[in-house]
This record gives sequence, structure tokens and C-alpha cells, in this order.
Amino acid sequence: MSEDLRSQRLAKLEALRASGINPYPEKPFAKEDIAEALKKPDGTPIEVAGRVMLFREMGNITFFHIQDRTGRMQMVLNKRTFPADPKNPAIDYKFWLKKLDLGDIVHISGERTTTQKGEPSVMVQSLTMISKSLLPLPEKWSGLTDEEKIYRQRYLDLIMNRESYERFIKRSQLIAAARTYLTDLGFVEVETPVMQEREGGAAAKPFITHFNALDHDYVLRIATELHLKRMLVGGFEKVFEIGKNYRNEGIDRKHNPEYTGFEIYQAYGDMYAMMELWKGMTAYLCEKVFHKWQFKRPDSGEVIDFSKPWRSVRYRDIVCERTGKPDWFMLSKDQKIIAAHEMGADVSAKMEDFEITQEVYSKKIEPTLMQPTFVTHHPRELCPLAKLNAEDPTLVDIFECAIAGMELGPSYTELNDPILQREIFMRQVGGEAWRFDEDFITALEHGMPSAGGMGVGLDRLVMIMTEASNIRDVILFPTLKPQA
Repeated sequence: MSEDLRSQRLAKLEALRASGINPYPEKPFAKEDIAEALKKPDGTPIEVAGRVMLFREMGNITFFHIQDRTGRMQMVLNKRTFPADPKNPAIDYKFWLKKLDLGDIVHISGERTTTQKGEPSVMVQSLTMISKSLLPLPEKWSGLTDEEKIYRQRYLDLIMNRESYERFIKRSQLIAAARTYLTDLGFVEVETPVMQEREGGAAAKPFITHFNALDHDYVLRIATELHLKRMLVGGFEKVFEIGKNYRNEGIDRKHNPEYTGFEIYQAYGDMYAMMELWKGMTAYLCEKVFHKWQFKRPDSGEVIDFSKPWRSVRYRDIVCERTGKPDWFMLSKDQKIIAAHEMGADVSAKMEDFEITQEVYSKKIEPTLMQPTFVTHHPRELCPLAKLNAEDPTLVDIFECAIAGMELGPSYTELNDPILQREIFMRQVGGEAWRFDEDFITALEHGMPSAGGMGVGLDRLVMIMTEASNIRDVILFPTLKPQA
């Protein structure tokens, strides 16, 4: 069917050219935003441009809507008042009636008017084809509902689904506002390498690429942490980066292998300074970008409220609370495995004790944390880059920010002891020094000030604040399985 329509449109394209009309003209066109044209009084000269979205012929009058980035407006093409082209009288009302299709991009000059039904419109006096559409838009009434097409052909989603279009506008505004918030506090935005000799800053499987000029394999970064800490060593006291990270792992509602990381580091700070930064930044985004403090979850309708005090709870306390076992950390490994299985967690005897608890937390507890929550003081094994807690060195000074059942990123007091950092790295990789970033240790040995660091899963934050149900809804071109 689409091929038949394409053939018909190709014939119209050739007819336009045969009439001396360039269907893809090079010149720029003066235009005003449709949102502004809608505000003008009747009788005002109007110049607008956009995509034809609705077409309705009624005798000697044809109504069609065009859409630009700011909205949609009705155009009125009247046979009695629309002038033929003085250079080519054949280009008249009937000509455009036969050559205009849904999806075409046109420039309109005319006069602002209001129809008898009270609809703001433009009485068309001049029509210019800017881009002839050769393929039809999705069907008018059902819109674009096929998820595969929405994500694979995002341009159609943006044309047909205004909600999706506005969501990506909000994403852009959120990122811009976050930058403004941080730079107003004296933070400096920097850029660090995406292609690195070895991964670091997180526990994740990297993508590997080969650099032909050096005949050497590199990895795409999984985090920006280690390079940003080098900036602290170099004297940058407040620094942040917004950029792509890549993790060679699964895809689901909350994960995309290419995602936008947002990391912030503040010299002479700690995890508690990062808590205040989290609360201050989200409050700023609520006020400046969204003009509201409450956001609904699309699946349950539950309201996430950023205006209320954020809960802060220790990791051990929330595990005991949500498992219903106050003595969880006194249980033997076998008892924890039995309890974990009863909760539906996938654990085994091959896992370390802390891994069993973490599996229960991440799969069965974290998804229940709806309101903004700081979960603090995790076991030291879970974060080799955080400073050990002074009162209990089996823990680290860290928190994870959980909202809407998702972790939005860890934040902690940074470990700046190079001797201890090396020991932790060596234990982590089984004594094989080549497997960690030796230059990072060298940087620490030159002295890094005490600091607080914070990671933000920006895509997930956008999900919450634009009330999206899937991370693919907030990434313009998410990773998809290749088509056959």
C-alpha cells in the first residue's frame, strides 16, 4: 500500500517539476511561530511554515492544518480568493488541491482570520512547497502506536505524538537547567575521554574497539569518575561532566547500553554535601523546568513528591525492615539463601554473603522505594572507590539515591588514600595490577583533596520528571535489535 502511495506521490513530484516548481527549494523562508500567529488579531498579515497534518476538502474551500515546533494552526484555501500564479496561471486552487499531500512541508503567506466556528486560521494567499513528502504519515486516527516503529523511526513519533515531542523538549530544558544550577554554584563543566585504555569507575562489562593507527584495543568508558578525580588532583575544586557512557549489558525498561551519565565532584566536600546538592538540584528542576513538585508514575498512578523531606536510611536498616527480618545480618549464609528464595530472589551458594544481600536489596527492596530516599552506608565490598566509615570500617560513606523504585546513582565521600586504594583494587582483581588503572593511583599519590562525588542516571531522572514508563521513551534513538 505504501509503495502504491509512494508511486502516486512521485508522479505528483514530477508534475510539480514539470510546472516549473522546485519541490525542494534552496532559499530561506521568513516565518513566524504558529504559537505567535495564533495570538495575532484578524486582518494581520501572517507568514508560517510547517508540515501538513490534516486535509479536508469542502467544495470550493479546503481546510488543512500545518504543524511547526510550537503548535498547529488551520489554513483556509478558498477557490474564490486564492490567486493563480501570474507567471503560470495553471498553478491555481485546483492545482494545489491535487498536488498537496499529508506530510508535505509548506510555506504559507496570508491573512489572519477566524472561521464561523471560531477557529483561528490563516486565509491562504500564497503557498510554496518546501519539501514534498514521498511516504505517507501513519494513519490519522490510530496515530503511531507500534513501539518498534516509535523507537526505530523516532522522527515519525515526533511528528505524530506531541506528548513525545514535548518530552524531549523537557529533557533538553532539564539538562540546560542542571548546567545552570551547577555553574551558578561555581562548578566547571569538562569533557573527558570516551575511548580509554581500560575501564574504571564502576563494575560493568565494557564495549571493546580496536584503534588501527596504534594497533591497540580500547574500551568505551563505563563511567567518567576516574578522569574527573584526576581533575581534582589538578586543582579543579568543583567539576562535572554530562556525557555518554557505554555498558555492554542487557536492555530492559530501566537500562540502555548507551546512556547519559552525569557526574559531579566537589573538593573538600563529602557524601552529606552531595545529599544537599541532590535536593537542591531537583528542587531547582521542579521549579524552573516543570513548575511542579509532584510527578505521577504512569504504571500505577502513584505520585512522586519532591516537596516532602527526603528519607535517609541505612542500608542495613532498610534490608531488615523490608525483609521483615530484624536479624538478617545475624543469619548464616544458608539461612539468607533460604530467606532470599522465599522472597523470589535469584541467589546461589556460589555467591558471597554480601552479594546475596545485595541481590535481595536490588531486586526486592529497591523497587519498593518510591519517594526520594537516600540509602546510606553500604558494605565496603560494594564500592571500592568510597572512603571507609570511621566508626565501622566494614562500611563505606556512601548513599544511593532511589526514586520511583529505581537507583538514580551512587554518591559518596571519595577515597583519597592511594595506598588503601591500591590495596582495594588489588583485592578486587585478584592481585593482577595490570587490570586496574595504574595512572589513577599515580594521580592519587600526587595528592587529591577530600571530596564528595555524585552520579546521576540522567535518563532515569528524565523518566521520572516527564512521567515516562520506559527508558526508551526518553532516549531519542535507543539501542534496538538489528532488523533482519
